[in-house]
Amino acid sequence: MARVALIKEDEHPELSGLVEKLRAGRRGRLLNIYRTLLNTPALAESWFDHSNAVRWKTTLGGRLREIVIIRIGHLTQCEYVLRQHVPTLALADGLTLEECSALADWQDSKFFTARERAALTYADTMTREIAVPDAVFEEVRRHFDDRALVELTVLIGSYNMNARVLKALAVDLEPGA
Repeated sequence: MARVALIKEDEHPELSGLVEKLRAGRRGRLLNIYRTLLNTPALAESWFDHSNAVRWKTTLGGRLREIVIIRIGHLTQCEYVLRQHVPTLALADGLTLEECSALADWQDSKFFTARERAALTYADTMTREIAVPDAVFEEVRRHFDDRALVELTVLIGSYNMNARVLKALAVDLEPGA
């Protein structure tokens, strides 16, 4: 059960412009994370804008992005993140359900390229230990230029933040998810 009230848009006509912006960017739905964040409209809007930049305005491919997001969902045990991305978003970006499942314990799987494995190691380290040893960074650097390194790092940091906020506030899963 959510720990804070989910904003009901019909009770807050002053938020209609922002609600429409949020809906338009999320396949016509006002997701529970945004209904939670609308308790502070400026945070709802900045979260939305940041999430869009992280997911859609980078050079990272969709497959890699989804691999990293799903892995963070597993590491943080954040069901909300996992349900939002598996299966719909993951499959749309080229992952199989078997690959999505393998991300729970990717090291022993037969899947994932050397580049994807470097990104997964980086995500694991940033999530579990925060400080990234030089050896881990140098391996990820072999596969990504400076721009992609910044984008990957911000993606990982952002989804760690997302998972922590979702879990701390116990945001309810979407109906039917």
